[in-house]
Amino acid sequence: MIEGKQTVVKSGEAVTAEGYIIHRRKALVVGHQWLICARCGEQTRKQKGQLPAGFYYCPACVSYGRLTDLDELVTYYEENPTPPLTEVACCQWEGQLTKQQQQLAQALQEAFINGQNVLLWAVTGSGKTEMLFPVIADALKAGLKVAVATPRIDVCRELFPRLVAAFPLAETLLRYGKAEESWRGFRLLVCTTHQLLHFYRGFSLLIIDESDAFPYEGNRQLAFATQQAVKASGVSIYLTATPTMALLAKAKAENWQILQLPQRYHQRPLILPQCRFWEGWRLLPERPRQLLRFRKLCEKLLQNNRLLVFCPNIAYMHSLAQALKVVMPSRKIAAVSAQDATREEKVQKMREGHWDLLLTSTVLERGVTFADVSVIVIGAEHAVFTKSVLVQIAGRVDRKGAFNHGQVWFLFQEQTTSIRRALKEIRHLNRLAKRMAVKK
Repeated sequence: MIEGKQTVVKSGEAVTAEGYIIHRRKALVVGHQWLICARCGEQTRKQKGQLPAGFYYCPACVSYGRLTDLDELVTYYEENPTPPLTEVACCQWEGQLTKQQQQLAQALQEAFINGQNVLLWAVTGSGKTEMLFPVIADALKAGLKVAVATPRIDVCRELFPRLVAAFPLAETLLRYGKAEESWRGFRLLVCTTHQLLHFYRGFSLLIIDESDAFPYEGNRQLAFATQQAVKASGVSIYLTATPTMALLAKAKAENWQILQLPQRYHQRPLILPQCRFWEGWRLLPERPRQLLRFRKLCEKLLQNNRLLVFCPNIAYMHSLAQALKVVMPSRKIAAVSAQDATREEKVQKMREGHWDLLLTSTVLERGVTFADVSVIVIGAEHAVFTKSVLVQIAGRVDRKGAFNHGQVWFLFQEQTTSIRRALKEIRHLNRLAKRMAVKK
């Protein structure tokens, strides 16, 4: 029995569980014209959700198991609160927070005690995860359940071992779409935001990492799942390096505490991208002279670092990867995207220094840390490269270790508003960080 996790039963079906309070609610409400789903919050016109047998279902979340108007959602809650877990909650992370990180970590603890939601706006590489350790420890110590959810599977995979290392005695579970591990009891859950659809008032502390990322940003279903998953008395903490205007407006309208940290953990500035006009980049894989010119840039950057090359789409990425393998035969080159079955293995090999050059879609724009890399964005004017995406990509460089002369290059045929805004934001964050360093 997993506290807070919803199960589906037929209406009127007897349900018992010793030691648990049982909460039941109608799975699908049938109105005059609309169907309203209690699990995902979506409203569907009745004719779109009617089955041949005459009853109704929710098509919006059918991939999680079909819900009909003949079903109920049942959630179990322990009658007696979990006793304090001082030993389990002992954080065994041996690092140290900077003065600014310590101040924000304390602010998070105070917000949790006061029941106030928080937006933590911290630059890429600022050590957001480590700043969470004290408030997570507070929740675990009180016997409360904690979830750290993020839209991206790669971010889940990056966070999970770090949290397990910090809280080795806590029961920590990793869950995402194709995770091999089945559901079991836990105190700390690391999951994709889609997994929150399985919960109703299940967490006292819910942390949404990369809250501006696709597919969470602008997704009504996932926003509803987030609201449903946290207890009425619980606290939500939203983390982002690039908040959207909508998220900032929501935080101000709902009186969240807004905390900002423009300084990276190692206190070096964000790398300002170098911009280069590159006519005909779309035909780069097919034009030998263009390809040799690009190879020259790659080899220049590879003198000090390995290289991440972000491409505007998957087909282009594979085409360019094949072309580069021909003109750079001595280099270890790979390509990775969200559609790649061996994606986890390739990312891990990049961490281990196996690849010289890794081409990627925007799947690696955030939440993944590699030491000693430089970055090239090809076709930076493409619609997929929004301002936030470009800032996140630039933040892949110089995240850890000693400075290794990492560079960021934007290649484009047209300098768009997104490019200009990304450059402006990076300059602004660096100015704020400099002022903070002076006041220190």
